[in-house]
Amino acid sequence: MTDQPIDALTEEQAANEAADLRPQLLKWGQQYYDADAPAVEDDVYDRVYARLVALETAFPAIVTPDSPTQRVGGSTRGDLPKVTHDIPMLSLGDVFSIDELKEFDERLRSNVEDDFDYNCELKIDGLAISLRYENGEFVQGSTRGNGQIGEDITANLKTIKSIPQTLSRPLTIDVRGECYMPKAAFLALNERREAAGKAPFANPRNAAAGSLRQLDTQVTADRQLATFMYNIADYGPLNTRTQSGLLDELAELGFTTNATYQVAHNMDDVAAYIDQYQAQRSDLPYGIDGIVIKANSLPLQRSIGATVKVPRWAIAYKFPPEEVETVVRDIKWTVGRTGIVTPTAVMDPVALAGSTVARASLHNPDYLEAKDIRLGDTVLLHKAGDIIPEISQYITAKRPADAQPYPVPTHCPSCGAELVHLDEEVALRCINPRCPAQLAEGMNHFASRNAMNIAGLGPQIVSQLFDRKLVDDVASLYRLTTDQLLTLDKFGEKSAQNLLTAIDNSRNNSLERLLFGLGIRHVGAKAARSIAAEFGDIDHLMAADSEQISAIDTVGEIIADSVVTYFASDQVQQLIAELREVGVNLTFTGAVPASDGEGQFAGQRVVLTGKLQELTRPEATEWLEQHGATVTGSVSKKTDLLIAGEAAGSKLTKAQSLNVPIWNEAQLQAAMDETK
Repeated sequence: MTDQPIDALTEEQAANEAADLRPQLLKWGQQYYDADAPAVEDDVYDRVYARLVALETAFPAIVTPDSPTQRVGGSTRGDLPKVTHDIPMLSLGDVFSIDELKEFDERLRSNVEDDFDYNCELKIDGLAISLRYENGEFVQGSTRGNGQIGEDITANLKTIKSIPQTLSRPLTIDVRGECYMPKAAFLALNERREAAGKAPFANPRNAAAGSLRQLDTQVTADRQLATFMYNIADYGPLNTRTQSGLLDELAELGFTTNATYQVAHNMDDVAAYIDQYQAQRSDLPYGIDGIVIKANSLPLQRSIGATVKVPRWAIAYKFPPEEVETVVRDIKWTVGRTGIVTPTAVMDPVALAGSTVARASLHNPDYLEAKDIRLGDTVLLHKAGDIIPEISQYITAKRPADAQPYPVPTHCPSCGAELVHLDEEVALRCINPRCPAQLAEGMNHFASRNAMNIAGLGPQIVSQLFDRKLVDDVASLYRLTTDQLLTLDKFGEKSAQNLLTAIDNSRNNSLERLLFGLGIRHVGAKAARSIAAEFGDIDHLMAADSEQISAIDTVGEIIADSVVTYFASDQVQQLIAELREVGVNLTFTGAVPASDGEGQFAGQRVVLTGKLQELTRPEATEWLEQHGATVTGSVSKKTDLLIAGEAAGSKLTKAQSLNVPIWNEAQLQAAMDETK
């Protein structure tokens, strides 16, 4: 892209420049919309796109049918069913300054005889969706796709709590809006991905898009997506005739709408609204990247119409990127609970989006190499999704002449063990179970209720045990004495004895609890139980290969490879020998889970809700699964049984409306006693 003024170009020069820009924009668009993995910052794409629009506006003859300016959004996935939008889902035109916004206002008013108001709304940073209701019942949901054809994501959308399954009135309508991931959910998701050795999502928008286009609805359900609905394909069935009234009526029907909208009578009102939310954007619990300004009259919207790509009655004001310069002084490698070794840039402190920032994660070695960040670099820093400090790029002209690529460590910075770069992982990992950086967090997990269930051994006590060097791994827990525990803060004879009793009792746990407690990557409680039941004891498991382990139902190659890699470690083998020496049970003593088609609840989908008094939720789930049930988290027409404890809420109500059989805890206990 050149900086040459467009009015100084010939048509041939403009055509040549446009031909260079189109493939780059198409590639960036595919990475953003379809792969959910943007390669450049939004403002870079917007700047190049705006240049192409300006070229094609000045020289209409150079427009090509495949130009990004003639397309809406992205394409569609080949493995998702397609949906044709009877009324196209358009995207919005963008402006980047108040002057451009005033030009839009003047252009619109020149084509409209009567005075009119605007409705100002926050531009939610998410994925556009369409919801189809027939006689008030949710029947289909889809993505925007290319504007004409989207993807059917009905099953995934049904997992989102803010989407009503039934409206308050029996209307047949297509409602449009935005599906987004709240900032807190985005942070938690990226923490889980990095702990699992996966690349983090770049921003909440791409995280939401990736979550909605999953083939597994449980993945979508776990990601805590939310929606704001703000438009309707045809306003005919509604009572209102204004955009602001539309938002109110959608809320009355049961949709979640964004209450921050404001009717603006002139451009001064619009500018004040922009200033207000540009200042507040970092404080909002969801990401926004601008303001949408719409003609408030719905009949006026219809009369003004749209181009092939954008409505003429609306525009998006895009916030300028908030970036600051700072200098990278160090790159530190830290070890997380699961052994992931992460590089972090340590920089000169700078004020950015309402806080002082001095550190930014570089995520993994591949990311560090791609960004090519070096010590002494002057870099541009922004907050991805208004949340996470992120380095966008280094400034070439300010790079020190002697700067060298930063070396990736080969050994753990905490314990010195050789680091592992496992297949399908972008992360480096330390798998030494004695690694000091992992031990405290690992011991908390080991003692947790679903693992070894050592009552009274919480994070504060674990921290004291390590600080006083009374433990160095989970095996050393079983060598603790009363005298040692009495040295801990607020510990007396009774509390010391209670903890020793809980530790001693855990020696007799069945093997699956130990396997889960060891924190083997990808091995959850359910997989641990299946593996323990299959092999019977730790020795047979440690002698098994990946093919033998992956042959177990519900245990695939990824889990099997992780188990084999874990037990191949010399340090792990030494730990198992110590656990054997201190008397920890290494055999499976639990009930064997029912095979397919077997058990009292074979083939049944069961949901647990409310607070159980005699059982914990994991204990009830474990027993039900051992007897053939599939325990799910939501009630639907496919649910065979709901077990309701105290204070059961919406799940109980829904089960009653669907005539799903309902048990209380006493009935579950009776079934358990009968089986015994």
